[in-house]
Amino acid sequence: MKTGIFGGTFSPPHIGHIGAARAFSEQMGLDELLIIPTAIPPHKTVGYGDNPIARLRMCKIAFSDIKNVQISDMEIKRGGKSYTVLTLRELAREGRELYLLCGTDMLLTLDTWFCAEEIFSLCTPVGIRRENDSEAGELLRKKLAEYKDKFSSDITMIDADAINISSSELRELIASGKPTENYLTPEILHYIKENGLYGSK
Repeated sequence: MKTGIFGGTFSPPHIGHIGAARAFSEQMGLDELLIIPTAIPPHKTVGYGDNPIARLRMCKIAFSDIKNVQISDMEIKRGGKSYTVLTLRELAREGRELYLLCGTDMLLTLDTWFCAEEIFSLCTPVGIRRENDSEAGELLRKKLAEYKDKFSSDITMIDADAINISSSELRELIASGKPTENYLTPEILHYIKENGLYGSK
């Protein structure tokens, strides 16, 4: 069974996340796709007043139309910092092939993560680029060659439409009342406003 893992804060989940999840599932021919919101991300901070349960509920809304998708609360239930290796250990079992979706920033630093060598042994990273920065592309090519040499890992790159906004920038737009229709589905925007998330009015 081919199992895809797409983790993140998803604060909030936007159309870039949805497009990436759909591309991941379709281009890799996944049997199941696990969307796993983090409890506390090890590599970045979450905003003040972060609500993991709200993020989990938004993920259930955002990704509901994707084939074979499951929204997992395993990292939120576990609590503490959401180290990827702990999640992989929990999911690994005979007959299951694990594929980990990684954006450019993740791919460039994956070898510095906690228990990096074990991460490469437990899963196959899958890269996705949502930007057209040629300099980042060259860095990425060198890093992928390094991973192949160091970890014997052949990383597949998949394609998804670009969206030039981060979740932090999106939260700022929401707080200031500026339009977000190009980045959020109507259902997610409704949930944010109904629950007063991110300083929405």
